[in-house]
Amino acid sequence: MSKLTKAKDFKKSKSGTYLSIATTAFGAIGVAKRLKKARAESDTLVLIDATVAAVAVVTGLAVLYRELKRLGDDDVLLG
Repeated sequence: MSKLTKAKDFKKSKSGTYLSIATTAFGAIGVAKRLKKARAESDTLVLIDATVAAVAVVTGLAVLYRELKRLGDDDVLLG
């Protein structure tokens, strides 16, 4: 298997999924800061926007977790 093919399949591997989970979780830090700032400033519109973004982060993590479970022991990069 060529290196290019392995690189393309990285996204579908356990390692790629773990990296996606970490990146999504890192994005949650920014959302938490926006929520905190919106509460401090009593800005309802920013608070709603940050809440929707937080829901998107949670949904993204759930989808990635499901994909990780679906991969099971069939890791593309190990073969």
